[in-house]
Amino acid sequence: MTSASVGFQCPECIQEGRASVRAPRRTGALRSSGRRWGPVTTGIIGVNVAVFIVTAVSAGLAGSSPLDNAASPVWLALAQAPSLVQAGETWRVVTAAFLHVGPLHLVLNMLALLVFGSEIERGIGRWRYAALYAISLLGGAAAIQLFGENRYVAGASGAIYGLLGAITVFLLFRRQDVRGILTLLAINIVISFLPGISLLGHLGGLVAGAAAAGVIVAFRRRPPLQAVGLAVLGAVLLLVAVTAPTVLVVGL
Repeated sequence: MTSASVGFQCPECIQEGRASVRAPRRTGALRSSGRRWGPVTTGIIGVNVAVFIVTAVSAGLAGSSPLDNAASPVWLALAQAPSLVQAGETWRVVTAAFLHVGPLHLVLNMLALLVFGSEIERGIGRWRYAALYAISLLGGAAAIQLFGENRYVAGASGAIYGLLGAITVFLLFRRQDVRGILTLLAINIVISFLPGISLLGHLGGLVAGAAAAGVIVAFRRRPPLQAVGLAVLGAVLLLVAVTAPTVLVVGL
C-alpha cells in the first residue's frame, strides 16, 4: 500500500488513476508562433529568412562575405530587373519580394511584417490576408516594370507598404483616426527618396494594397464576389508585371 493525502491506496489503484489522467499536449515552437502571430505571417517570414540564408551561403561559396548576400549567384538569379523580366525571366517579379540586401534590410522588413501583418491577418482571416499580401507584392513589381530604371531591385517593402495602405482603408471604413498611420506613411515615403531605395516599388505596393482592401470592404457581405475581385486584381497586376514594357525611366 502507498500512503496518500487521505488514507492509503493500492499500487493498482494508483496506476489506474495515472492512466485516466490526460497528458498535457505539447505544442511546438512553430505552432505556437503561428497561433500568436498568424500562420500566414509566420510562414512568409520563414520563407524570407530561409531565402536569406541560402543567398548568404551562396555568397560565401562564391568567395564573397556571407553578409554581402546580394553578390551571390542565387540573389542575382532571383532579383527583379525590368529588362530580364521582359526577356522572359518572369519569376523575378515574385521571387524578388523574398530577397533582401544584408541582414539589417531583412530584420527591419520582417519586424514591420510581424507588427502589421499579424494584425491584419487576425482581422480579415488567412486567405484574404494572403491575397492582400500577394496583390501588394505584384503591385510593387508592376510599378517597377512600368516606370523603373533597369537595375536589380529586391525586398519585401512593396508588399509591406501594401499592408499599410490596407490598414488606412480599413481605418477609414471604420471611421477611426488615421492620423497616426498617415504620419507613418509620410515618413516612410520621404525615406523612400533616399538613394538605393525603390520608391516605385513602395508606391506600387501601397496603391495595390489599398485597392485590395477596397475590394474586401466593398464585398464584405459577399465572400464569393470578394474572392473574384481579389483574383481579378491579382491577375491584372501579374499580367502587367510580366508583359508591360518599361515606358518611363526615372531615378530611384
